[in-house]
Amino acid sequence: MNAAGGDLIAVTAEGTDWSLVHDDLREYGTAVVHGRLDDWRPGGMDGPALRAVLGRDWSRYRDIEHPDIRGRYAASRRLLKHAAAAALRAEAIDLELAYGPTGRPYLRGCDQIDISLSHTDDLLLVGLTTRGLIGVDAERADRSIYARGLDRHICTPHERLLLSELPEPERNPSLVRLWTLKEAYSKAIGQGIQFRFTEFGFGPDNRPTQVNRPDGTAGTGEEWALRTVTLDSGGTAFVISIAVYDSGLGRTLDTEITTMLDAEAAAAIQEALDTGSARWSQVLDH
Repeated sequence: MNAAGGDLIAVTAEGTDWSLVHDDLREYGTAVVHGRLDDWRPGGMDGPALRAVLGRDWSRYRDIEHPDIRGRYAASRRLLKHAAAAALRAEAIDLELAYGPTGRPYLRGCDQIDISLSHTDDLLLVGLTTRGLIGVDAERADRSIYARGLDRHICTPHERLLLSELPEPERNPSLVRLWTLKEAYSKAIGQGIQFRFTEFGFGPDNRPTQVNRPDGTAGTGEEWALRTVTLDSGGTAFVISIAVYDSGLGRTLDTEITTMLDAEAAAAIQEALDTGSARWSQVLDH
């Protein structure tokens, strides 16, 4: 069983079989979906339907001045909410996105799943997991970054050495892979670009992937599941990386919002019950 999920699931704004998301969560504990920007960009950019889906993100959306950026923001949040709704067997308009201190999105009141979002060019990507934490990232496979010397800012010394030993045609694809893996991992741990990519690394793609220290020695164990795949979307090849952290608490098989009680709500109910029991004990003692 691959904790980083099965096949990537292609989804459209209309006519998608969303049961595949629910099925992957039950089988792997992780589901990753992708869609096209043009398909998920809303028709009515200021209509009530979009406002209902965006919820508290509506004010952020309205503050974006550039129309292309505004459209991408709306499309990515629409896909994210619809994918999460499929996992929770809920309605997209009933879910509320919130953001942590570093901007990492999460679903308020729905601790049973963790989410991650990525978008580049015409591709939108959403990852969901019940295992613990997830990060996803996507980049065009033909993005030229090695020739521009970006390996100095992306790689550890050990990774740079391994890249230099590769045949020249393999260096850029290998660097794109490392870049997306690092983006996915840093998103999963909630650090984003605040975590220097030269401080952690990954091994070559011809062996099981793990997080390494700068010198190339293992930095984490089996609690992390990492993988990279290539996706053809609309005739363009994208490199997709997925990082999943297993919290060790076991997979949540019941993700439905109507039957699954999140940890904060359960703790609040238990505290209320304990407080009530204590008060009754005081009354009886007197």
